[in-house]
Amino acid sequence: MPDDIDLKLEAIVIPVADVDRSKAFYAQLGWRLDADFAFDNGFRVVQFTPPGSPASIQFGTRITQQRPGTAEGVYLVVNDAQAAHERLAALGAEVEDVFHPTAPGAQFGHVDGREAGAGERASYGTFASFRDPDGNTFLLQEVTTRLPGRIDAHETTYASQADLEAALVRAAAAHGVHEAADLGGVRDEQWPQWYAAYMVAEQHGTDLP
Repeated sequence: MPDDIDLKLEAIVIPVADVDRSKAFYAQLGWRLDADFAFDNGFRVVQFTPPGSPASIQFGTRITQQRPGTAEGVYLVVNDAQAAHERLAALGAEVEDVFHPTAPGAQFGHVDGREAGAGERASYGTFASFRDPDGNTFLLQEVTTRLPGRIDAHETTYASQADLEAALVRAAAAHGVHEAADLGGVRDEQWPQWYAAYMVAEQHGTDLP
């Protein structure tokens, strides 16, 4: 038996009052419908997956004893909180304005300490939130550089084309500084290797080249 067994978070259950209303809401946001199974005993499970997410949400009837609307702080990690805010708003979600917490825990709204805007836009430090029709709360968190140890040391992956594109843009900007400051403006013919090293280091939270 291996010493370590992968335990991959697959789905979380959120409590809703009206399954069809919730199904229409998440479909409107462009989330992928994975399942809608109903059974003779009244059990029904609906599963949606947010774009680029490895994990899904489930809701239905006779699936949880939680009161509808009591799920809160369900994190959705994005590479650009403002862009995600605008996209979700365009799709019909009522999204709270982008903010940054000035006190620990303020992102959850239970303590004071929020300021409008992205602030210094530190990775993990910019948020927005929205609620589904029942009041279940989703928290958008902008993450561009992972803290050390948060990524499998043997893997470097991007959840979506948008995430990869954003990482390439950041690498290009950093490489431009590298060429100007370290190479005296000379074109770096080894730029693919530099990009790769930068993107791996950024995702794993190690020293950048």
